[in-house]
Amino acid sequence: MTPFYIEQEKFFLSVDCIILGFTNGKLYLLISKRKFEPLKNQDTLMGGFLRANEDLEEAASRVLYEYTGIRDVYMEQVGTYGSIHRDEGERVISVAYYALIDLELFDETLCKRHNARWEELDKVGPLIFDHNQMVEDTISILRSKAAVQPLGFNLLPEKFTLPQLQSLYEAIYQTKLDKRNFRKKILEMGILEKQGDKDKSASKRGAFYYKFNKDKYDRLRETGFFFSL
Repeated sequence: MTPFYIEQEKFFLSVDCIILGFTNGKLYLLISKRKFEPLKNQDTLMGGFLRANEDLEEAASRVLYEYTGIRDVYMEQVGTYGSIHRDEGERVISVAYYALIDLELFDETLCKRHNARWEELDKVGPLIFDHNQMVEDTISILRSKAAVQPLGFNLLPEKFTLPQLQSLYEAIYQTKLDKRNFRKKILEMGILEKQGDKDKSASKRGAFYYKFNKDKYDRLRETGFFFSL
């Protein structure tokens, strides 16, 4: 193969993943202790260097599976971070992806293997390099899109209650929502399927479970349906 661009400088390219989960009314971020220098043992996002036989999304999917044990995770690119001195080791350009996972599918044994932990999002401290900025940019994107796209369902188990769904959106937007208005709006969309069983963990009366019908949502979109909360 002809050695094109032989006179150009070479840089490292990495992917960093902002992995979010939701439980007990709070959003959580998966972080770990960095395993190598520079900044060894400091808090970091999950990431890795791009391999020669991978494209960017394949690299991000590999990292997500390695740290969560889940395949086919919802993910989306946040942006590219390339400040000259962002990494003390080398000139490294990072492409960040955020991922929304169902914590019921998460393999807890991986936390011990990677010295990782779930940290409440609003209690995350300093992270290495520009990782805090990546998290801030992710939350901005999530808040912008969650109101007009059904992204939130990726953070919930297959079956969920309306109180769970409302608490998720309250966690995303950091504000209380009117119960009656929220339920009226979400049910009128016709994209939730009411189940026959209930969650009775919070009260004797219990709350019915629902499922998000993605196929119906996709069909409705073709007719001009617009998700809005």
